Amino acid sequence: MAAAVVERATPGQITLVTALHRQCFQKSWSAAEFARLMAMPGALALLARADPDAPAAGLLLARVAGDEAEILTVGVMPAARRRGLGRALLEAAADRLAGEGAGALFIEVAVTNDGALGLYRGLGFEEVGRRADYYDLGGGRREDALVMRLALPGPAMRA
Repeated sequence: MAAAVVERATPGQITLVTALHRQCFQKSWSAAEFARLMAMPGALALLARADPDAPAAGLLLARVAGDEAEILTVGVMPAARRRGLGRALLEAAADRLAGEGAGALFIEVAVTNDGALGLYRGLGFEEVGRRADYYDLGGGRREDALVMRLALPGPAMRA
């Protein structure tokens, strides 16, 4: 299998980013929300493809502020999962965000999302907190989120 290709998403790809998000999540964000988030200072939007000729099948949106960064959303289309796209997106984001001065990367994940938890832990993320009833599952059901942190290499470690 060829290595995943990760590229920066541009404002001209808002429709694509929004469509991907809609395929990855039950509750998706609007094009206007993505446009606003991608225009924020320190925003990083990435797309992933299985190979250079494949359509985009994964997305990530993050932001950096000072020496911390957070993943706002990351998703891979169901048909493309477990092929390394999520890992490629997270590794590319961590590298780019560290390059912009972030020393730590945070992400929130549903406590029952075993696939994502395995990926994040495998990349070195550690649980640092829990948000009770964070996710609205509909029908009055809610689910806790774990807050996870990844230490990013400082400038001396990247040199």
